[in-house]
Amino acid sequence: MGTQRVVGQLGRPGGFLDDPQARIPLPGPLEQAQEALRMAGMSGLVDDLEGRMNRAAEAATPIARDLIVEAIRELSFQDAVGILNGPDDAATRYLERTTSEPLAQQMRPIVDEALADAGAVQAFDQITGEFGALPFVGGALDVDLTGHVVRYAEQAIFDYLAREEAAIRSDPAARTTALLRSVFGN
Repeated sequence: MGTQRVVGQLGRPGGFLDDPQARIPLPGPLEQAQEALRMAGMSGLVDDLEGRMNRAAEAATPIARDLIVEAIRELSFQDAVGILNGPDDAATRYLERTTSEPLAQQMRPIVDEALADAGAVQAFDQITGEFGALPFVGGALDVDLTGHVVRYAEQAIFDYLAREEAAIRSDPAARTTALLRSVFGN
């Protein structure tokens, strides 16, 4: 249930971009130079790149649902007992441990394609080219744009799953299925 809510929330238009807690910032060097870039008249390019990165994450997020559901199906009895008796984010940490690598692998080509189709790669190249020409702040920027988006998207997915899990464990109203009510009580 939590996975469906998280994927539905983050995988929709504006799911990352309009959410201050999930919004993906510019890659480190660009984020640090953001004010200089704005003063140099590149605020439109900077805002456009940030929007494109977040939309790429929104496009890639739905792939998480199937991977997480499969990990849940493969739970051993021992894993389930550990999750039930574990901390408020035990299930999330299990899912992160078992799905993080395949999730990143499957998100990467989707993010790559979304960034390319949206023109984010060209925008990034333009910003880095103009950034490199700025006096006193310029220099080469070596950033894996796709990797940056995938890392932030993955972290947001697991952070939101942890919140959903904590709510299910602590709030009877969040236990929306008979199974959840029988496991965690009413």
